[in-house]
Amino acid sequence: MHSKIKQAGFALLIACLLPVVSSGQIRLPKLVSNGMVLQRGENTRVWGWASSDEKISIEFNDKLYQLKADNNGDWSLLLSDLKAGGPYTMKLYGNDTITISDILIGDVWVCSGQSNMELPVKRVSPLYHDEIADSQNSFIRSFTVPQKYNFNKPEKDMGGGKWIETNPVTVLDFSAAAYFFADELYRKYKVPVGLINASLGGSPAEAWISEESLKSFPVYYDEAQRFKNEDIINQIESQDNTRISAWYSLLNQIDEGLIYKSAKWSDPGCNTGNWEKMKIPGYWADETPGPVNGAVWFKREIDVPPSMTGVKADLDMGRIIDADSVFINGVFVGTTSYQYPPRRYTVPAGVLKEGMNTIVVRVISNSGRGGFVPDKPYELRAGGSKIDLNGLWQYKVGAVMDPLAGQTFIRWKPVGLYNAMISPVTKYTIKGVIWYQGESNVSRFSEYEKLFTALIKDWRESWNQGDFPFIFVQLPNFMETKNEPSESDWATMREAQLKTLSLPNTAMAVTIDIGEWNDIHPLNKKEVGRRLALAAENLAYGDRSVVPSGPIYSSMKVKGKKVIISFTNTGSGLVAKDGGDLRYFTVAGADGKFVWAKAIIKNNTVVVWNSAVSHPVTVRYAWADNPEGANLYNKEGLPASPFRTDK
Repeated sequence: MHSKIKQAGFALLIACLLPVVSSGQIRLPKLVSNGMVLQRGENTRVWGWASSDEKISIEFNDKLYQLKADNNGDWSLLLSDLKAGGPYTMKLYGNDTITISDILIGDVWVCSGQSNMELPVKRVSPLYHDEIADSQNSFIRSFTVPQKYNFNKPEKDMGGGKWIETNPVTVLDFSAAAYFFADELYRKYKVPVGLINASLGGSPAEAWISEESLKSFPVYYDEAQRFKNEDIINQIESQDNTRISAWYSLLNQIDEGLIYKSAKWSDPGCNTGNWEKMKIPGYWADETPGPVNGAVWFKREIDVPPSMTGVKADLDMGRIIDADSVFINGVFVGTTSYQYPPRRYTVPAGVLKEGMNTIVVRVISNSGRGGFVPDKPYELRAGGSKIDLNGLWQYKVGAVMDPLAGQTFIRWKPVGLYNAMISPVTKYTIKGVIWYQGESNVSRFSEYEKLFTALIKDWRESWNQGDFPFIFVQLPNFMETKNEPSESDWATMREAQLKTLSLPNTAMAVTIDIGEWNDIHPLNKKEVGRRLALAAENLAYGDRSVVPSGPIYSSMKVKGKKVIISFTNTGSGLVAKDGGDLRYFTVAGADGKFVWAKAIIKNNTVVVWNSAVSHPVTVRYAWADNPEGANLYNKEGLPASPFRTDK
């Protein structure tokens, strides 16, 4: 540090130790704190609050800055020409002194959306043991914005949160998609990466848009006005809580499995001679009970070898709809209250015994089809041995209930998340945004292009950093496959996302090949992060040698009975991933009836036809909820985005 700065800093420090008339003090937003990552480059903002007209000096990176708070006590400072590196220390002198330590300078990315962005590394940990063990890196840090809503005004700060560096323990709570994105970027550029995770499961796009921008969407704007009334919120929440509590209370009162006179059904000695049998996984709506809601009990006896006793065991019960409680030999080993998380339970050492053991699962279905989701792991592991739990289980209905009406999720209402989770971040200088959202808007796909476009423009205006990079994930394949061409809300939603690329400085990660038919939260978040990083390398880092995505439909030309399709992002060339015929192309004539089509790659275009369609008018590719087997890629291994030429 230069001697003049040292002397100035020492003088300021002495002055701060002297009695002062003002009782004010410097205050900083939660983001401006120990361990923060500041955006490298020009005009990086640091801000806060102090006494009215208070003089403030800031010492950072061998420079001394002097400023004064305004009449309201607000102050801000733009740091210029920041180079990647660190750690550094920042000292702020005013009526008091604040020291911020362990500061890095690098690239800051806001990571937002709904559950697939929120989903933490620990949810996908079985896939990434090595990556987690190798995650020690003080140059990748994450700040999680507290999940909160506010319908009345944009907030200036948040109630909590801190910067956390990556290691095998902390990374478990990082957004998985965001972490793997950051890891890819750091490995390539060796520049510190800061992640600001502002995401919330189930949230629709309109919850993340400012009130001013929502004026273009009167229905959402009016709804936002309604929820400014705290009495309405309290009334809805009270009614919901009372109704839900009463439903579960009644269920527990009438569930025979809990009140059975001789033994509870979770006890290993309970007589199950009159129980029915059902193949697990599966849904009891397809069996004798039919489509009932309430509580259904399942029991399975297993033969445990000596090698699995005396040690803790791992129990995978796939996914269960909706809630479950699991007992082994009468010992409670775990519960999950809603349908989405994987059921991974630890069985304490000593619970398993050599010979016959019992597993009992109480399943609660509050609406829809209850049961065990297929194509998920159902097994017990211990001592290097494994027992497959797929197959016949005994079952019995404990209680039948009327379906439980859905809860009103106040936190998802328009404007609320923008005001409480985005507004406090908008002064923080960033490199760009990665976004994974859309599932909650699928049923309203017709408006999503306009809604999502409004969101991107809104955020860029709020940050006042120009058209910063905005990179988003296109929804993956999901739900059961269909044998014939059909319409699809999910396909139309993907199209709305695709059209948003018309905005400048945007990019899209196509994930049509890494979803799961039976899970709206696919586990392969490493590949999601990698594809987001590829898009960032090209768009945000200017590396034009990087192919940012798979092929994107560009244009079509009809030539006789054939349609010639051209693409952008073809990279080194188009390929059929598995080397076979191209699949999942359909063609239609003027009647609009789509039939499966032949398709071949020719001169880096795709030629599509069906001999029964004499005058082809339009082509679709991967136009389905789950176009399993769609195999048009570029040679860089990135899948083509689904598309249609008829709209």
